[in-house]
Amino acid sequence: MRKSALSFLVVALVAGVLLAQKSHVPKIDPQRMHDTVKYLSSDELEGRGTGQKGGDAAANWIAEQFKSYGLKPAGANGSYFQDVPMVGVRSLPATTFTFVPANGAPVELKNLDDYVTSNETQTESAEVDAPIVFVGYGITSPENKWDDYKGYDLRGKVALLFVSEPESNDPNFFKGKALTYNGRWTYKFEETARRGAVGTLIIHRTDLASYPWEVVRNSWGAERSYLRLEGTPKLEAASWIQLEVARKLVAMGGLNLDDLYKQSQSRDFKPIELPVHLKAHIASSIRPFSSRNVVGMVTGAYGGKEGQAVLYSAHYDHFGIDPARAKGDQIYHGAVDNATGCGILLELARVWAGTKPAPPRSILFAAVTAEEQGLLGSEFLGKHLEQLPAVPILDLNYDALAPLGIPEEVEVSGAERTTFYPEVEKIAKEFKLAIRPDAHPEAGHYYRSDHFSLGRVGIPAFSISEGLKFKGHDLAWGEAQSKDYVEHHYHKPTDAFVDSWDFTGDAKLASFGYALGQAAANLPGDIEWLPGDEFEAAQKKLHAWSINGDVLFSRYPELRPLELEPVRYPPLARQVRISGTVIVKVLVEKNGSVKSADILRGHPLLKQAVLDAVSKWKFQELTKDNIEFTLNCDFELPPDWNPAREGAAITQPLHLTLMASSPEINTSVSASNGSLGTTEAARGED
Repeated sequence: MRKSALSFLVVALVAGVLLAQKSHVPKIDPQRMHDTVKYLSSDELEGRGTGQKGGDAAANWIAEQFKSYGLKPAGANGSYFQDVPMVGVRSLPATTFTFVPANGAPVELKNLDDYVTSNETQTESAEVDAPIVFVGYGITSPENKWDDYKGYDLRGKVALLFVSEPESNDPNFFKGKALTYNGRWTYKFEETARRGAVGTLIIHRTDLASYPWEVVRNSWGAERSYLRLEGTPKLEAASWIQLEVARKLVAMGGLNLDDLYKQSQSRDFKPIELPVHLKAHIASSIRPFSSRNVVGMVTGAYGGKEGQAVLYSAHYDHFGIDPARAKGDQIYHGAVDNATGCGILLELARVWAGTKPAPPRSILFAAVTAEEQGLLGSEFLGKHLEQLPAVPILDLNYDALAPLGIPEEVEVSGAERTTFYPEVEKIAKEFKLAIRPDAHPEAGHYYRSDHFSLGRVGIPAFSISEGLKFKGHDLAWGEAQSKDYVEHHYHKPTDAFVDSWDFTGDAKLASFGYALGQAAANLPGDIEWLPGDEFEAAQKKLHAWSINGDVLFSRYPELRPLELEPVRYPPLARQVRISGTVIVKVLVEKNGSVKSADILRGHPLLKQAVLDAVSKWKFQELTKDNIEFTLNCDFELPPDWNPAREGAAITQPLHLTLMASSPEINTSVSASNGSLGTTEAARGED
């Protein structure tokens, strides 16, 4: 985020005097939270399924609450809604999976019992007949000096791999016991699709996944939602298979799965192509629809051109209704997950709306959709920050806080990776909350909730969760409650509301979150990821004219960018308000360097910026001779400046949009000196 102006420093430092003494938190009402959770998890809202009637009703109700509190609409066209274009994909009973060995009889698999699958390409029918390749964990991680592929060409093949990542107790190697994003199933599908695979089979092991097969079955057995395609590579068969099915599969190739697992722990591992094909017919019903994030805002005292905000988030969706289940057991109520987070979010919105005076920075609230489908609502929010009225400097997320009692611990995993952590420690001490390290770092919880979607685009973000120690109980009691929830209620219809629940503990964690937001809203400087953090580069990209090469060149998987010099809006063109499109034809040599860049069309004040940048681009060495492509660069000057809108956006493959603020006259500079100042001069840009 941009360095704050001097006037902001003064306001923030004055407001921060109270913070230096002790955080002041308005009264949080546990009964309101009780009533919110009871309503959101009721039969009336039918499990709040994404793209289902109950989910839409929940979004409408949350927007009504925001309005009743006096929050300013932060969505499209003066509304509280950000539309999230989606597609529902349901694998139909006609779907078949068969393992066909080079020698021997084919083996047919049973959907849901042996495997689950979904067609990410969002087509009604896909036919797969491809060799299966075991790729270990399917991870490429230069920072860990790890590459499971070793140059293997995965195009047109099916990847077989383990969930999770190599075993480690070394904090400098895949963060020791803590799971990194490389171990998440979402990463596995993204990476194998980017490498050209047509399908992927993730081997489920309860200990590695941190949840049983029933969770996978429930999550993938019904309709799955996806963001509408935006040009990134996708799999025709994104799949999980049972552990015992994987054993039978590799045995068909004369191999032992336990031996393969041991081999997968070594940096020397190389892909193993099995003498087995996956022959599959994936039949799907396709349902385009639009879901919605619900967004509201309290405008800060310094919420104008600085345009910064503290964001609170929680997902309101769950799994809705599954008519295939027995009657009386069809609704996934989602009481703990995540009606509780919504209860906290709404209470925070209510008390912040009544906070006087307003803090220097604005306060944003986002109830996001489709978390259970893969963090899709928050992913869309993070990818489209330009649609928000202010740029988040921090996201505080709430997800699944069971009302078990008064917490004596708090988990804020990820906060320690930011410059904001000293404030977190100070405020936790005020609230007599011991900061507990992630109780199960191997489960990768940081990558399993909506804060991750903001973190991966560069915004410091973490969830606020209760620990395992509660007043009047020992640690073993808290551990038993957590285990019982995961085994008997998590992602099951039994996650239902209990009227005797006491929300005093959740209210305490809401108050803690208010105090954190208060501190962040008053900070004179920015909140940043610590040097060397995995999201540090994303934060720099967020506030630079950077380019996501994987998206830009998604039609050319053989083009692997190494260095992409940003294309910047020329200062003179911006000053005289020149906009338009530049089209350039680029030829890349086999060694990965740009051999030539020829302008086909473009304004003289814009085209040189494109040539200067593109001529410096470098790619990995090509597997074939020269590749030629045509790049479109649209230069735009939006009339309504938004700091999140400055930079480079990819609207479709090989199509860049360069957006900048229009220059404004600085009336503080006298015209008698023969010059006029501009706002970007004051910001020190270009």
